[in-house]
Amino acid sequence: MQLLTFNFGWVDTEIPAIFKITKVSYGKNLDSVMVVQNTGPIDYKNKDLYAMTYRNGIQLNCIISTLNGHDFISSRHIGIQNMKGMCGTSWYHDQTVSINYKDRTFHPGDQIMFEVYDTTTKQIISRDTFPHAKTQDHDVTWFYSRFLNRQVA
Repeated sequence: MQLLTFNFGWVDTEIPAIFKITKVSYGKNLDSVMVVQNTGPIDYKNKDLYAMTYRNGIQLNCIISTLNGHDFISSRHIGIQNMKGMCGTSWYHDQTVSINYKDRTFHPGDQIMFEVYDTTTKQIISRDTFPHAKTQDHDVTWFYSRFLNRQVA
């Protein structure tokens, strides 16, 4: 039996952007500070999270082995000057963290990707890129013209 399926191009089946990059600042010394927000509906144990950062598709040589602020300070970290905003044991819904990368890590025009993983499962749980791609709005008129128009079929 053959099933008829539709490919809805606007449905994102990829990794969700739970932890979104809300701002990247370069400063006059190219300070390279990135602000990330938990936009998901739940809180996460920050001790169970680690992150990887990419610039223009290349993984950076920086270690964010934990997103727990206390453990991060006492751990070995390379390429990161400091991390601010993460207090306690959870990364709460709507809470932001500011990550100060080594100077000159990011430059205007760079494509930055931030991935967050669960340390217990080693699975990726969030991926976001900056600058954010502009999204196309799809309304009823677009749907009718794209899928129900006899000329398209």
